[in-house]
This record gives sequence, structure tokens and C-alpha cells, in this order.
Amino acid sequence: MGSAQGPTIRNQEAIKKAIEVGVEIAKQGCILVNGACPGLPDEAAFGAKNAGGLTMGISPAFSEEEHTQMYKSPHENYEIILYTGMGLMERDLINIRSSDAIIILGGGVGTLNEFTVAFDEQKVVGVLTGTGGVSDHIPEILEICDREVEDHVIFDTDPHGLVKRVIERLTNFPRPAVEDARVFASGKGE
Repeated sequence: MGSAQGPTIRNQEAIKKAIEVGVEIAKQGCILVNGACPGLPDEAAFGAKNAGGLTMGISPAFSEEEHTQMYKSPHENYEIILYTGMGLMERDLINIRSSDAIIILGGGVGTLNEFTVAFDEQKVVGVLTGTGGVSDHIPEILEICDREVEDHVIFDTDPHGLVKRVIERLTNFPRPAVEDARVFASGKGE
């Protein structure tokens, strides 16, 4: 998750780190899932795909045509694209809930939305610092919101180290299962 527009996507160091995140995700045998948008998320998909990894994009569009023309989003770096037709913010929920963990780099309001949803749902969140945008301000944002940095939020400036630490956290400390009370109210899953 990260910058799809703005100055961060022109920062060569941020682009390099995004590609390295994708490469490391592929090396670790994980699937890269993102919003199938331009910018740093697409750079990460490029890295993963070129390292032999599986990439999946969760598009806000109804179709490939809408995805590429209206949203001006790429498709070349994705083996699978799910066209949700849900728009940008609603698509984020599917994106986050389809992932075991998220990694943010750079980012603006959309990335902040993705972070807050993942944070509140106690997902493991990797924050690649030094890439600009909201990823460099998560502790301050949480402080403003009167929230503490929790142990499921991992900060690192090194893309390879961050991915490894996120996977280690997932492996050693599985996140709590959150059940939907409406589904389990009867105790029989009915």
C-alpha cells in the first residue's frame, strides 16, 4: 500500500525501495496483493513479478477498460486482477481483508485510510520509513488520535528486513481471530 500519485512516486529512492519490497515478498514465497494502482504499489508489483512471485490487484473498477481508462491504472504487473466496481475506498476494505499483513510506503490520504483500517483490525502492519508521505509520520498520527503504537506495527528503513520482520511476526504471533457476531450469535455458525 502506498503512494499512487504525488511527489513520492517520482522519488527514485522510494521507487527502488518499493521494487525491493516486491522482490523480497516474492523471495519469501508470499503473494503480493495491492490496489492495482500506479505509483509505488505498481513498482512493488513489478519487483515481485520479475522475481517470479504471484501478484494480485484489487481494482476499484468494474472492468479492465474502466481500470485502465477512467482510473488510469496499470495491469501489466498483475497475474490476477479482481475488478470490484466498488470505487477506491470500498476497494481498500477488500484489499486489506484479503491480506495477512500490509506494508505501507510513502502514501497520502488513501494509504492513511488503509493503515487505519488495518491497524484497527489488528493486522500486522509493516511501515517502510524513509519513503516520504504518511509512512514517515505514523507515530505522530497515532499520537494525535490518542492511540499508541502497538506491537503489530513494525517500522524499518530496509525493505528486505521489513518484509522478513513482518513474516516473522505473522509466524510467531498469529493475529487474534475476529468473529462476526452476526454469524456466530447462535453458537452454531448459523
